Amino acid sequence: MTPPATSKGSVKPWPRLDYSAWADTCATLHLWTQVVGKIRLALTPRINHWWGITLYVTARGLTTSAMPWRGGALQIDFDFIDHELILRMSDGREERVALAPRSVADFYAEVMGRLRALGVDVPIWTMPVEIPDAIRFETDHKHKSYDAAAANLFWQQLVQVHRVFNIFRARFLGKCSPAHFFWGSFDLAVTRFSGRAVPPITRTAPHLGLWVMQEAYSHEVSSAGFWPGSGGYGKPAFYCYAYPEPEGFAQTKIAGADYDGTLGEFVLPHDDVARSPSPDETLLNFLQATYEAGADHGKWDRRALERI
Repeated sequence: MTPPATSKGSVKPWPRLDYSAWADTCATLHLWTQVVGKIRLALTPRINHWWGITLYVTARGLTTSAMPWRGGALQIDFDFIDHELILRMSDGREERVALAPRSVADFYAEVMGRLRALGVDVPIWTMPVEIPDAIRFETDHKHKSYDAAAANLFWQQLVQVHRVFNIFRARFLGKCSPAHFFWGSFDLAVTRFSGRAVPPITRTAPHLGLWVMQEAYSHEVSSAGFWPGSGGYGKPAFYCYAYPEPEGFAQTKIAGADYDGTLGEFVLPHDDVARSPSPDETLLNFLQATYEAGADHGKWDRRALERI
């Protein structure tokens, strides 16, 4: 793990975090975010492509943003500086849960108890999604790791990536998602749309209904993101895919990146970006080149969709 510089006035390098050094913490944190994410799913109106259930990067961690509750609002924040989960009500009340080594079952029980203390009674489906061999929250005593330094570094990675993703997002005039964090797949993503509908997708993920995937992929997309190494890849990386994948997309030459046929995505290792002389430029070039590959081969109306 390489922490960023902290001296006043210095430019912070992009933090690097070896996935193998925090894999157990990553798995536990993934499940904790699913507990919180499912609360958001239960309380917020459905928005197309599931944009209404994601988490957002903040100056201290991740947040649900304000969720409606009986004429007021509830917000849940992961604070990766003080290592707390903070549940805040719009009437000023709040409850806190320590982020420390503890099982998913214990975390789930305390979060739901803290919600009840605030007068919020919200049942959730306790089966994790998009995770093979998943264990229900209330019986998961297997996942119980929490390395505070690693969690903080992961969040600092998200801060840098989120900043650059928003620069990339601002170049597009068409429909585009926020740069947001999906707790199911545990990645930060930003997605551009051509505006064209597509036939229903036929693949899904563990414990995820096909209708969920069909809502997510109802329209043609170019999607980019960052994952910390979980999901089988084994190291932090950026990705980009096009759906439906147009002919010729996979054969495009992208500087510094490779097309992974198993994933169906272009992949750029995070450490290659972090070590480059200009990480922002390196990542933006990857995002732009992979988008252009999908848009050009897919015959998007780029003149109408892009800020020229």
